[in-house]
Amino acid sequence: MQAKYYSPSLRTIRRWIGKFTVMAIALLIGCYIYGAKIEPNWIEVVPIQLAIPNLTPAFNEFKIVQISDLHSSRFMPEKRLDNIIKLVNQQQADAITITGDIITKNNDFNARKLEEKLSKLISHEGNLAVLGNHDHWSQVTDKLKQVLVRSKITNLDNQVYVIERGTEKLAFAGLDDPYWGKPDLNRVITQLPHDSAAILLVHEPDYIEKSAKTHKFALQLSGHSHGGQIRIPFLDPLILPPGGRKYFVGLNQVEETVEYTNRGLGMTGLPIRFNSRPEITVFTLHTIT
Repeated sequence: MQAKYYSPSLRTIRRWIGKFTVMAIALLIGCYIYGAKIEPNWIEVVPIQLAIPNLTPAFNEFKIVQISDLHSSRFMPEKRLDNIIKLVNQQQADAITITGDIITKNNDFNARKLEEKLSKLISHEGNLAVLGNHDHWSQVTDKLKQVLVRSKITNLDNQVYVIERGTEKLAFAGLDDPYWGKPDLNRVITQLPHDSAAILLVHEPDYIEKSAKTHKFALQLSGHSHGGQIRIPFLDPLILPPGGRKYFVGLNQVEETVEYTNRGLGMTGLPIRFNSRPEITVFTLHTIT
């Protein structure tokens, strides 16, 4: 049998193909390790100084800590959740807000463990939450609501929570999930105190286009989009959920209302974060002078 002959140039090409294949495999493995093990634990605390209309002097420098999209499941290890609670408490919040998706659809959760963790959240004047789409898609929504009650977290289910300092007030309004819950914005608006700054908690950020038209809220806090969760640098996310496609990350303004979309702390779909670090947001509110 005659031996095969390869020209020097062909042998060089084959060697380079082999090298590039090894490099590509190594790069993919490295990206997976980073996205599955490193970035999900690399939590960013984002400080934001924010002046809002109608904020009275008694609430100047009021501090709100926002967390979102915990997605309690096997993708949220107990050690990571402990670290989240520790980081939140280090911020010494006046109020803590949780903007939905505390649990994940089709994933049961350990109610006792979740209650144990959430009950450790400490703020000066209230721990508040709204539910998101996964909280409603789950078969254990009622169990989650019981966990919130036992954890001393107020579920703002179309309700308003008013903090008073003397005669001055700051209102936190909460809307049930606009797409999969039973939202009642009119009911919320009727509960707002007159001439006081109001902050709306609602899971889906794109709802700002409706809430801003009411001219009742200085600030809307949302989550839902995970900031894209997996993002190719310099490009918009390839996949975004309904309700979180337009205002999918960071600060936005619609009419007179400022909206902020938190990148969240958990994951859905692929258990990977890439170029979209988990986030705890710390707002320090200021009066407009």
